Amino acid sequence: MAAAAPAAAAASSEAPAATATAEPEAGDEDSREVRVLQSLRGKICEAKNLLPYLGPNKMRDCFCTINLDQEEVYRTQVVEKSLSPFFSEEFYFEIPRTFQYLSFYVYDKNVLQRDLRIGKVAIKKEDLCNHSGKETWFSLQPVDSNSEVQGKVHLELKLNELITENGTVCQQLVVHIMACHGLPLINGQSCDPYATVSLVGPSRNDQKKTKVKKKTSNPQFNEIFYFEVTRSSSYTRKSQFQVEEEDIEKLEIRIDLWNNGNLVQDIFLGEIKVPVNVLRNDSSHQAWYLLQPRDNGNKSSKTDDLGSLRLNICYTEDYVLPSEYYGPLKTLLLKSPDVQPISASAAYILGEICRDKNDAVLPLVRLLLHHDKLVPFATAVAELDLKDTQDANTIFRGNSLATRCLDEMMKIVGGHYLKVTLKPILDEICESSKSCEIDPIKLKEGDNVENNKENLRYYVDKLFSTIVKSSMSCPTVMCDTFYSLRQMATQRFPNDPHVQYSAVSSFVFLRFFAVAVVSPHTFHLRPHHPDPQTVRTLTLISKTIQTLGSWGSLSKSKSSFKETFMCEFFKMFQEEGYIVAVKKFLDEISSTETKESSGTSEPVHLKEGEMYKRAQGRTRIGKKNFKKRWFCLTSRELTYHKQPGKDAIYTIPVKNILAVEKLEESSFNKKNMFQVIHMEKPLYVQANNCVEANEWIDVLCRVSRCNQNRLSFYHPSAYLNGNWLCCLETSENALGCKPCTAGVPADIQIDIDEDRETERIYSLFTLSLLKLQKMEEACGTIAVYQGPQKEPDDYSNFVIEDSVTTFKTIQQIKSIIEKLDEPHEKYRKKRSSSAKYGSKENPIVGKTS
Repeated sequence: MAAAAPAAAAASSEAPAATATAEPEAGDEDSREVRVLQSLRGKICEAKNLLPYLGPNKMRDCFCTINLDQEEVYRTQVVEKSLSPFFSEEFYFEIPRTFQYLSFYVYDKNVLQRDLRIGKVAIKKEDLCNHSGKETWFSLQPVDSNSEVQGKVHLELKLNELITENGTVCQQLVVHIMACHGLPLINGQSCDPYATVSLVGPSRNDQKKTKVKKKTSNPQFNEIFYFEVTRSSSYTRKSQFQVEEEDIEKLEIRIDLWNNGNLVQDIFLGEIKVPVNVLRNDSSHQAWYLLQPRDNGNKSSKTDDLGSLRLNICYTEDYVLPSEYYGPLKTLLLKSPDVQPISASAAYILGEICRDKNDAVLPLVRLLLHHDKLVPFATAVAELDLKDTQDANTIFRGNSLATRCLDEMMKIVGGHYLKVTLKPILDEICESSKSCEIDPIKLKEGDNVENNKENLRYYVDKLFSTIVKSSMSCPTVMCDTFYSLRQMATQRFPNDPHVQYSAVSSFVFLRFFAVAVVSPHTFHLRPHHPDPQTVRTLTLISKTIQTLGSWGSLSKSKSSFKETFMCEFFKMFQEEGYIVAVKKFLDEISSTETKESSGTSEPVHLKEGEMYKRAQGRTRIGKKNFKKRWFCLTSRELTYHKQPGKDAIYTIPVKNILAVEKLEESSFNKKNMFQVIHMEKPLYVQANNCVEANEWIDVLCRVSRCNQNRLSFYHPSAYLNGNWLCCLETSENALGCKPCTAGVPADIQIDIDEDRETERIYSLFTLSLLKLQKMEEACGTIAVYQGPQKEPDDYSNFVIEDSVTTFKTIQQIKSIIEKLDEPHEKYRKKRSSSAKYGSKENPIVGKTS
């Protein structure tokens, strides 16, 4: 099969590209299979009191970015004309590499010149846990080019004794600068680095310089420099070589990394300072050092004048053990839907003790969904919600464990549904310049409010019509859940004929369609953030759709809008036809009848975005350079175009994809590259950052994982100048030299890493042990003392319906967690002992004495 493609390649790359697998020790099976997985989620809320312009127009057009060290991985929309911009943008992504700092930069958008960096929030990786899961105001710090550094240097120092021609003795310092790793990109491309090596003391500053290395973030210098350390005329030969303390204490080696600017100014990349007295007890010293900012890099007397940024950050780093370790915990969690009462189940207890219920919901929903246990669990916890609901009009309106579980379920299984239902219309709205503003206060000069109303009504009608005709596309899991909610709501409020509809509409309209319309980028329905005018249009549409769903289901005689202009606009929709359409739609998606698709299924849009591709050289005269192209992936084909909306230049049918793998940076001296290996020449693509590359690899693997003839081996480097750079084979059809990332997963319906989700749940139980202990004590108190609660503060916040059953479950949880602690502790010790301070994995920070 390998000969079917020029680059013999992968079986399946389904293991997440964000995985950073720990290096094992020889013969250690447990260590070899431990996976270290990082993820980041949170919210960029708002900034305030930003520095105004000095001129008459003091306002700024602001946006915010997220950077891993110096690599931008996320960007918000632009908020125009504000010194206190409200972003309110949530983010989530896997982190596919190591990093030192997580930084948030606030920019002022400039159309004609380079965007201005107003200030930043930089948090060390080890400090992220201090801010996890809570909103915090951070003061913006100044952005100084001397402080924007990343990467590390490999250095060796030696101290030799030399006898000169006249018989005197001097000491010679040998500095071997070996390599650097992880230097930043400059203007999106690998840098041209060189290093200056200086011996610095009270009365000397001797400097030497390496050669410039072209287009690489991991330069191999391998250059040696010599410095005379002492030249004392009174120095006499000794039987045992010793170093004079007074000379050594005052000297240090300083290495500065620079990007060669050619015709422009060189850019500072970082520095390290190593005291020569590290050689006091050893004849040589070799270590990796983290590059540091200059001494004055972060110092400023006006740090309080730049404003502040409100953030919610949750960083996780999980050590995922082999599957067999998680059996008992998974079994206990998967029994949760069958536990009576549901509040005594392990899954429910997890939600009770976590500081933020969302932390528990994310892994819990995915694990239960993977094993088809989510619908019975969600139904049981929703029934618990209904017991406390007194007014049918407020049904499922709170942020309980039940509603959050169902929200997360709809995000996971409803992605396809949203794409086939909303995406074509959202594309039309975002690519059109029609004004839909109907607020008299916000109308621009020359706007016609009646025309705007017609534009808005056209979009609302089109979107509404598409939604109410989409029941055939609604996922079965959602339909089954809606059916259960409807039945329970009817039993809870038997005299209310409308509650059967409001129970369903509160999720599908309020929490699903309306949210996706107002933030299409979050649901991957649009590649970029809409412009401010489009955001306003989508907000008005979302409000109307949301009210149509609830108003139609409840048969209210008037809308719930506070704004007069929205009340007037909504009168256009107060017709019986809308009520009938909503109820018919809600009936269809909450039915247990088997749905049959009518007609040929359309290809599903999966991902799109701008990246760089290397010309494939399909013609003899074609240049093999890199060009910016717009890529689009559907369930049927991968295409690239000169611009969005233009005809495809090249098409790869998904069924022809044989492997998708990362490409080594050394192939073209470019970061974040991957290769799509298919029946013709491999397609080499460069993404804009490591997170984007990871997401493209992941989605391409998912869509092609069931293809026949997928290959087991691939070439991690490119075929250039007559041979493969990785194995030096000369035949372009040579068998790949490296096994592919992973095999095809057992569950191809919902791609969920159940071991990772169980590990996350274990971590949450571990972090919440004190609260679990309090809940255990509360159970004992309730069981022993049946009278009035004398100290309600101890356990009034817990839902404990059956103290005996709950107590038993807590005992099981604690026992399982204790047993899981052992392999985790063993791995941590092994990891810390194997990563010697000064190694590449654990480089030295700052000076070493």
